[in-house]
Amino acid sequence: MPIRRLLATSLLFAAIAGAHAVEPPTPQQVSSFFRAVQMDDASTVRKMVGAVVNANELNPLGGEPALVLAIREGAREVILELLRHPGTDLERKAVNGNTALMMAAFKRDEEVVRALLKKGAKVNQPGWTALHYAAASGDDKIAQLLIDHGAKVDAVSPRPSGAFTPLMLAAREGKDATARLLVARGADTVLKNTEGHTAAQIAKQAGRDELARELTVPAR
Repeated sequence: MPIRRLLATSLLFAAIAGAHAVEPPTPQQVSSFFRAVQMDDASTVRKMVGAVVNANELNPLGGEPALVLAIREGAREVILELLRHPGTDLERKAVNGNTALMMAAFKRDEEVVRALLKKGAKVNQPGWTALHYAAASGDDKIAQLLIDHGAKVDAVSPRPSGAFTPLMLAAREGKDATARLLVARGADTVLKNTEGHTAAQIAKQAGRDELARELTVPAR
């Protein structure tokens, strides 16, 4: 009898699991979902996300999860919908390594950056970070916001990319105010990239002589 009961129980659990199994989406469904994301069609996204398509599915065209794509496209209503959805992984990366927070910083979208930080998005990760993007674009408000939430001021990009810090990018792009902000928040001016150049030398090479002078520190 115990064996029969065990077998019956196992069959019951298997039946329940089968009843709740979700069929994988078809290529057409995936395509429709990501088209809705791009078009800021929150109604369609709401109907499909979780029920038909996983919120963290990567778009076959471009390799981005829905949230990263929505932020890149400025799809406001879909962004809000995905942030409300409990299955959305804020740290899900695109194939190029971008997270939602990195994309929001790249797009200089302070409102979305704030929303992501409020939801607990991570500001630090190995390699490229949101602060790199904010520094390169010269967005002082976002840079300040990220640092206030614990962003590493001297985060280093992957060595194959040059091992750049946010300060080096600000120097290269001539974002003087952002460079000063980073220094004021503790950025190390003597760090060197893979070519052996400091932020001051990078600024000099880019023709940013005044900024180069500001970033030059006496030899120790």
